[in-house]
Amino acid sequence: MENGEIEAAEEGLPMPAPPVGRRYRPVGSDDSAVIQMTSMEPGPAGSTSVTGHDAVTPQPPRSMQEGSSDRATSSGSQRDSKLELFGFDSLVNILGLKSMTGEETQAPSSPREGEDVAITIGRPKETGPKFGTMMGVFVPCLQNILGIIYYIRFTWIVGMAGVWQSLVLVSFCGACTFLTGLSLSAIATNGAMKGGGPYYLIGRALGPEVGISIGLCFFLGNAVAGSMYVLGAVETFLDAVPSAGLFQESVTVVNNTLINGTATAGTATISTPSLHDLQVYGVIVTILLCFIVFGGVKIINKVAPAFLIPVLFSLLCIYLGVFIAPRHNAPKGITGLSLTSLRDNWGSEYQRTNNAGVPDPNGSIYWGFNALVGLFFPAVTGIMAGSNRSASLKDTQRSIPIGTLSATLTTTAMYLLSVLLFGALSTREELLTDRLLTATVAWPTPVVIYIGIILSTLGAALQCLTGAPRLLAAIANDDILPVLNYFKVSEGVEPHAATLFTALICIGCVIIGNLDLITPTITMFFLLCYAGVNLSCFLLDLLDAPSWRPRWKYHHWSLSLVGALLCVVIMFLISWSFTVISLALASLIYYYVSLKGKAGDWGDGFKSAYFQLALRSLRSLGANQVHPKNWYPIPLILCRPWGKLPENVPCHPKLADFANCMKKKGRGMSIFVSTIDGDYHELAEDAKTACHQLEAYIEYKQCEGVAEIIVAPSMSEGFRSIVQTMGLGNLKPNIVVVRYPEIWRRENLTEIPSTFVSIINDCIIANKAVVIVKGLDEWPNEFQRQYGTIDLYWIVRDGGLMLLLSQLLLTKATFESCKIQVFCIAEEDTDAAELKTDVKKFLYDLRMHAEVIVVTMKSWESHVENSSSSAQPDDSQEAYTSARRRISAYLSEMKETTEREGRPQMVDGKQAVVNEEKVDKFLYTMFKLNSTILRHSRMAAVVLVSLPPPPLNHPAYFYMEYMDMLVENVPRMLIVRGYRRDVVTFFT
Repeated sequence: MENGEIEAAEEGLPMPAPPVGRRYRPVGSDDSAVIQMTSMEPGPAGSTSVTGHDAVTPQPPRSMQEGSSDRATSSGSQRDSKLELFGFDSLVNILGLKSMTGEETQAPSSPREGEDVAITIGRPKETGPKFGTMMGVFVPCLQNILGIIYYIRFTWIVGMAGVWQSLVLVSFCGACTFLTGLSLSAIATNGAMKGGGPYYLIGRALGPEVGISIGLCFFLGNAVAGSMYVLGAVETFLDAVPSAGLFQESVTVVNNTLINGTATAGTATISTPSLHDLQVYGVIVTILLCFIVFGGVKIINKVAPAFLIPVLFSLLCIYLGVFIAPRHNAPKGITGLSLTSLRDNWGSEYQRTNNAGVPDPNGSIYWGFNALVGLFFPAVTGIMAGSNRSASLKDTQRSIPIGTLSATLTTTAMYLLSVLLFGALSTREELLTDRLLTATVAWPTPVVIYIGIILSTLGAALQCLTGAPRLLAAIANDDILPVLNYFKVSEGVEPHAATLFTALICIGCVIIGNLDLITPTITMFFLLCYAGVNLSCFLLDLLDAPSWRPRWKYHHWSLSLVGALLCVVIMFLISWSFTVISLALASLIYYYVSLKGKAGDWGDGFKSAYFQLALRSLRSLGANQVHPKNWYPIPLILCRPWGKLPENVPCHPKLADFANCMKKKGRGMSIFVSTIDGDYHELAEDAKTACHQLEAYIEYKQCEGVAEIIVAPSMSEGFRSIVQTMGLGNLKPNIVVVRYPEIWRRENLTEIPSTFVSIINDCIIANKAVVIVKGLDEWPNEFQRQYGTIDLYWIVRDGGLMLLLSQLLLTKATFESCKIQVFCIAEEDTDAAELKTDVKKFLYDLRMHAEVIVVTMKSWESHVENSSSSAQPDDSQEAYTSARRRISAYLSEMKETTEREGRPQMVDGKQAVVNEEKVDKFLYTMFKLNSTILRHSRMAAVVLVSLPPPPLNHPAYFYMEYMDMLVENVPRMLIVRGYRRDVVTFFT
């Protein structure tokens, strides 16, 4: 019920039909808090005083209100004085100001255009548990970042890259994630944030197509990352307990080994877990983790500390073991913290390894700095773990920046310190061959590290299996891609379908079983998402729209740009092939969303960029006249001026085809306009509906243009408003396109002629060119190829518009086989040869190929002198005779009316005297021109002829007779009138 309907309902009056648009629930007396305002009607002074007690009146519980309906009824007069007089609901109920009364309300989200919004007032909707910065963001990010790479690959990376390149590697990757965290913080603090994490941020900044393409890639990255963590946990378990393996595999490698401190070539046999063991145990672990995820976020957050605390304890054991090394049972390669070891390990030693990562001169994999970036980068990912669960946070604008950046800085500092410690701890050979050097040096026993590794990787896998389904559900809930409808969930409901789908992807990657093959794929997906976040912040910060007011002030567009460039550089450093594949996948998703997705307007940054670019371009164009070389036709197309069309057809089907013919290679803009006769206040909603229909028609016809609907008392007044106000600066329409009213004689004898003449006169006064299309029903579409000629009857100087239109027609496939003929109309005493030479030279300078034909036509005076002679038979003679007879009858009727009423002669509501001789002269000229056209251009594909302006003091009915005489028996004609400027030029 609309606000305006409340009082009517209470007084028993009939309620009007609700208008289309947003619907808000009215403020009721049973709401928890109601702001009241005194009536504006005059009354006693005491009745207009408002105290703080009266301003906000707490209501009793609903159970108590049920018994007080009589009191509510008796207070109907008080309800008349609420904020309803403003026509909207109370801000207390709409904007969440009910916190004044101690209640919590959910922040409203912006609806899409055309959606009906129902705001529920009263007790807040039951939602899932909400978490703060520590458990909602910091812990999930820390669990995701501290994964398998640090425990079983980090010492190997230090041995391969050396200390100083490892420092560069960690700083390089850490800078990328830190700058991404800054951009994430800025966007996340720019308003209320719903579920979906980075997808929600990117989609609202760069549009639904980019958001979904990057969001789905990020979802795949999280799902695949879960499999990486599961494989790491299983591999560590099988290394710690080899007897648990169902299969056994021995890998023999050739390597330089140390015997008594001397480098000697030898053979070392190293056992590694079987691929089949990894697959079997990996699938089992994934299924067990899925059962935990199905329990919901509340159970996951209860389990998370159980995973994290042993991880932190294992890190402490590693650092204690590093400082007390070497112990009595330590391998010879562990030297303890030593400057000698640090110096020996300072440089890099890239070499080949086998598939297990063990150095082998005959190995199939060569590791360089680029490959190590791809291997290590997953160790710094995980910064989106908190934002992935944004729907479960109490305060996203506070928790996401603090929690994300704290986790990023903490882990980066730990990695940098670990590079120095591991580089000074042991020899390079020990770093490269001991897969679990962290467990070997840990104090008091390696078992602690095995437990820490397993729990850290399982915790990270748990976070991936938690965040990925929520990301997929958020994409599905936006209802852009119908194919994702299976994953839609209601608010507060766990995304079980999305969790099951994520688990299937994870199990599929677990079956692959190769950790080093999986990590580059994850890296690409994560980097693609990070680049999207940085570009989003860069675009929003650079455009600086009024809605861009982030609470996080420690950001700048230059930092976001550097972050995006770092992401791209890292992607190509790792593997250009993987980069191309990931970009191709994102592009395919983008194309699919553009093709199959539903339209959504989220106020993205691209729209803001287009707007600012358009404003800047408009200002640069200025208000001066455009040079002829830069002149583009901007047609204003009257869609339904006359002619009968079905109500659901907003425009003549061939008008868009003709509009496309006026553009070169489709470039240019058309403005489709229609008028609705009536009162604007009554027909505003009808105008919006008609505008949507017209926009759909334009899109269906694939015509670049915009739609406008004008409500006016009459079509003449509506067009007069349009021609004066439509457009901005030099982007105002310069050509008015209208269909010729061929039905005027049988449909409306008086209104159509006056409206038609009014439109032409308004165009002349507004300095707009006019193109009247006769035979629109027969106008060819893009598949109907035309042959023959395009004939121009060039009578007056029109700035070259007629010539330009003929050239534009030739650029279309429909008319490309036609040739142009230019007919110059001259009087009998004109030197035809000289005129033909001049016109040929003129067309040559304009770079136009056309045949020039000079046609002489007798003047009116010659016709009067020779009227006694017998006229030659002519196809138009009958039409000419009929027109003269009708005009004579109309004149006689005008004279009789004037004499009978005893008033001056009136023409279209104005006092005027009709010159009958000029009427005959005008009609005869049209007759002779029509005869000439039929004699030379009967088989032409289209005829273009100059439009004569309506003569002064001639009734509109007469002008229509003139025009009918001109177009008689010509199937397809464009009647063109230019305006006071050139649209073509000789010069380069």
